[in-house]
Amino acid sequence: MKNIISSNNHMKKRKITIMVQARTGSQRFPKKILRKIEKKPMIWHIINRLQDVKGIDNIVLVTTKKKQDQVLEKIIEEFNIDIFKGDTTNVLKRFYDCAIIHSSDIIIRITADCPLIDPNIINKMKTIFLKSDYDYMTNTLPPTFPDGLDVEIMSFKTLEMNFRKAKKKSELEHVTPYIRNNPKKFKIYNYKNKKDNSHLRWTVDEISDLKVIRRIYKIMNPKLKFTTNSILRIFKENPSIAKSNEHIKRNEGYFKSLKLDQ
Repeated sequence: MKNIISSNNHMKKRKITIMVQARTGSQRFPKKILRKIEKKPMIWHIINRLQDVKGIDNIVLVTTKKKQDQVLEKIIEEFNIDIFKGDTTNVLKRFYDCAIIHSSDIIIRITADCPLIDPNIINKMKTIFLKSDYDYMTNTLPPTFPDGLDVEIMSFKTLEMNFRKAKKKSELEHVTPYIRNNPKKFKIYNYKNKKDNSHLRWTVDEISDLKVIRRIYKIMNPKLKFTTNSILRIFKENPSIAKSNEHIKRNEGYFKSLKLDQ
């Protein structure tokens, strides 16, 4: 019995990697992650916010080998984080290869169109994930948080099975649809907000989205880091802000790629 206890005490710590999916070649809004918000590129703000996530081993900017994406290295160099350049079209392979290179046991996936990403939400979700035996955890199945606070957490084993099994174009481009569409194969948990705020749009897919984000940052100036509750107060005091981009559908890019599967 003593030997069992001793071996448990020396169990390997699980390596947690935040992977930020980023590229400059967005079809709907080219170079959106380079657009300035309070004199800093959008991708800079995302990495800046992720610095406040506790108990992680590394942050990796997961991008492509394309020449146009080389500019990202310069923008993030002050943060001293890693950059991984992988497959251009197969984003799932890009994530899998990155996880192999960095020996990641747990992957937290964030996309680079979320300049209001909240480290507090990631911290809470990570705590639950580490105490559980879930394969995959998200806060978007169904969504109850504003669009743009999306977080996905998965084990390497889950990512690997996903990589082996996923075949459809939409599954390769959007990384996790195979997991989400196969709840019998994976132990999935959805983290819900106390209030359903999924109608609010804090992501950036179009210029009207960027205008909303710029207004929020301008109101919060000089603060560059602020909580979800602070943003909700802004929306309550300035209801017109939310109306300016509410016409845009959530996950429009994913639904477009589903048509290509057929």
